[in-house]
Amino acid sequence: MSRITAHRVLPVLIVLACATSAYKLTHRPPLAAFQMPSIATSNDAMRFTTDFVSKAEYISTHASSLIELNDGRVRAFWFAGSREGAQDVEIRSAVFDGKQWSNERGIIDREHTQQALLRYVKKLGNPVAARAPDGAIWLYYVTVSLGGWAGSSLTTMTSRDEGATWSAPRRLVTSPFINISTLIKGTPFAYSDGTLGLPVYHEFLGKFGELLHFSRNGDILDKQRLSKGKAGIQPVMLIENPNLALVLMRYTGAPTMRVLATQTRDGGQTWSAPVKTDLPNPDAALSGVVLNDGRMLVVANDLEQGRDALSLLVSSNHGTTWSKVYSLEDQRGQSTLPDDFLRNSAQLALASDAHITDANAYAKSAQRNRCEADHCGYEFSYPYLIQTRNGDFHLVYTWNRSFIKHVQFNRAWLDARMTESDAALH
Repeated sequence: MSRITAHRVLPVLIVLACATSAYKLTHRPPLAAFQMPSIATSNDAMRFTTDFVSKAEYISTHASSLIELNDGRVRAFWFAGSREGAQDVEIRSAVFDGKQWSNERGIIDREHTQQALLRYVKKLGNPVAARAPDGAIWLYYVTVSLGGWAGSSLTTMTSRDEGATWSAPRRLVTSPFINISTLIKGTPFAYSDGTLGLPVYHEFLGKFGELLHFSRNGDILDKQRLSKGKAGIQPVMLIENPNLALVLMRYTGAPTMRVLATQTRDGGQTWSAPVKTDLPNPDAALSGVVLNDGRMLVVANDLEQGRDALSLLVSSNHGTTWSKVYSLEDQRGQSTLPDDFLRNSAQLALASDAHITDANAYAKSAQRNRCEADHCGYEFSYPYLIQTRNGDFHLVYTWNRSFIKHVQFNRAWLDARMTESDAALH
């Protein structure tokens, strides 16, 4: 194509893209109300356990997510490779049977994605799974062909045997203009008509949250904007009732680092202007669920700088204020010298999973990923929290960019922590 022709075609493409977007905004299909999950109540004694999901050492591991299987087991997904963004990164998975995790295995890599999509794929990123209306599992993951994460698009696969085998990957078209910059992190949710909502975000020439709306057969029906500008990404949906929901977003601006929030009172038809909450956020992902009594439970790095502390927090007033109920990790103020970091990381690894056989290998893996020259830094990040049908909570997060850590607890344990927190406040 000649330079003159290209200069003529590009404006036409931009106009067509804008027209398509405008049409979709004015012809948006009506949304059904939000579907409320069915969670059992339990009188079990307090339970709280921790272990590691991933076992591979001396690699970079990040961005885990969870889905409950039909038989009550829990499947985790994450990406791992020599470093984030490397060409050897693959999406991995393992299954928790209630007592222990299966061996991890790779389920898709860059080369097989590239072959299926018939296009160059530079790197893979965040995976998130959803339960389809027909019972299948839809797995979404980020793929990049050119540039960094801002040049991403979404790819999806389907499993009809609970993740044992998968269909060939296919690329989703989420944007009318060159289909770039759609990324995922938040937990999917369902509408009452069986359609699916997927929180996504955009990072090209702006940073903002969005919602994708999928039909029952997996086609994209609509995309909604949740924020604007360059400050809010990685939305997390907290559904309070069929019409009321709060979205929390990772804050990427400055100063005053606080989680952003937007709310709907009409089942997602409209959203309020985003505002800062009182919850600190050091430009880091968070995750959460709504309890059956209406309180909100969130996992976040509740500080303005760094990711060396991770906490469970609760809100009893629709996300207006938050109080800490449990400190999951806290290495603030610890020595960052390599030798001290190595010793402390070995102790943290053993405290996280009593079944590991070589805590030093876990510590050296952390040292590989979190130390430069004479300085090391702890990182506990990218939490993903779900509540399963039996009422248990399962949380996974990145442990020093080296392993995926799993925390399981029940409502009795959580109630005891919330009671302690209330007593401390009064």
